[in-house]
Amino acid sequence: MPEINEITKIRRKVLTEIAQMTFEGRLQTDVENILQSVVTDEGPRYRCCVHKERAVLQDRIKSALSQPMNSTIPEAAAAALDGNIAPAPIIQVLPVACDQCPLDRFIVTDACRNCLAHSCIASCPKKAISVVANRSFIDKSKCVECGLCKRSCPYGAILEISRPCERACELGAITADKARKAVIDYDQCVHCGACKIACPFGAISDRSMIVQVIQRIKAGRRVYALLAPAFIGQFGVQVRPGQVRASLLKVGFHDVLEVSVGADAVAVEEAREFIERTKTKGGLMTTSCCPAFVGMVEKHLPSMKENVSSLVSPMVAAAMNVKKNDPEGIVVFVGPCIAKKSEAERYPGIVDYVLTFEELATTIVGAGVNVTEMTASEFASAGSKDGNIFAKAGGVLQAVENVLAQLAPDVQVAAERCEGLGNCKKCLQEIEAGKRSANFFEGMACTGGCVGGPGVLTDSRVTAKLVENFANAAPEKSAVTNPNSEPLETLGLHRHHKTSGAADS
Repeated sequence: MPEINEITKIRRKVLTEIAQMTFEGRLQTDVENILQSVVTDEGPRYRCCVHKERAVLQDRIKSALSQPMNSTIPEAAAAALDGNIAPAPIIQVLPVACDQCPLDRFIVTDACRNCLAHSCIASCPKKAISVVANRSFIDKSKCVECGLCKRSCPYGAILEISRPCERACELGAITADKARKAVIDYDQCVHCGACKIACPFGAISDRSMIVQVIQRIKAGRRVYALLAPAFIGQFGVQVRPGQVRASLLKVGFHDVLEVSVGADAVAVEEAREFIERTKTKGGLMTTSCCPAFVGMVEKHLPSMKENVSSLVSPMVAAAMNVKKNDPEGIVVFVGPCIAKKSEAERYPGIVDYVLTFEELATTIVGAGVNVTEMTASEFASAGSKDGNIFAKAGGVLQAVENVLAQLAPDVQVAAERCEGLGNCKKCLQEIEAGKRSANFFEGMACTGGCVGGPGVLTDSRVTAKLVENFANAAPEKSAVTNPNSEPLETLGLHRHHKTSGAADS
């Protein structure tokens, strides 16, 4: 769960003001006022001066409008109001904001005793270490940051300082350039959002589509909100699902639907695919519902691409169902995931927009709606227990095993599951090397599963329990018997038609 710190407060304030201005029809004229309302002359101050604060805020506003950094704020607002989304990376470094991290990775501390052994000097392959003022000194013009000095020092007197964003990225997709600015390698990035959450300066942002969504609502289009199963508890432990639905209808959404119905279809089809693979190929099959996990396999373990299930995700399955029944409808997926924004780009005309729970919450507030004050309508989940437990770690595996127990009870499942991209990568490598034995693997990029995504509002441990309770209360307990679930074949999107690869932008 993202920490509720000053960065979070500023981000939410910006999104809320943009949403409110859009609903009230004054974004074009008033958008620059955000520079004064969020960064006041009186403070608080987080950077050197008010001018630097507002320069960073300008970039944050442009990202919130899904417009390029080289545009002016009025230009960005006009483009967003017209429905344009700039062809830019989903996650990007805000140029002005990234300048606060230490420049040197290895630093000699006061613990250095200028010992006789001088292990640091002996270990340095570039002769970058000498003794100055009775302690070791690292010549940064020669240092290649190999870390041998740190490992060799018997006192632990050499400290390694790693950037939070680099430390958070388990795939090594973000590094510092020669100017020590953070740079994202999009050939390695899978848009998991870990770097955004980790950066203590708010220098990494994902672009938002709230203005474009609000404009579609105001234009009278039939805009459907597809709620990911992790929506339970996101707006408060005491807030009931019926209140969430009522709030979105009051905001202007045409209808509110559950992605758990798409998850039911995926669970059934994934079980069938596993049965087929077991009979024909054997070996390992992995889940495909987490786009960051799929991207990790395709970009970092390409030898295992064929092991990934060929199924679309529950988001796409649910969106296809909407488009089948209402081809002119606008589909907005709402969930905890930033990587879903990247996945949606691979399905143009199916998933039109993606909002995180945080973005939806600011949209609701911007519309002047208070979720806690809404009258709760009856809300019985249209998804089964199997579809609803997709939201928590282990849920996809459990759902598939439940389906297999009904469709093919004789099929043996030797399963492994992991949370976190680093853990997933390591485990898959061990399976490929024969160090682990498994024929089914559930991979989740976020700790705790979807409930632990970068766009959530509540503690994943609490949400996981609430999701489990909600799933157990679902009228249908099995994806196999759920009459609301549409088979993927009838949607015109059978599993073998899935486009592969995580988006590179």
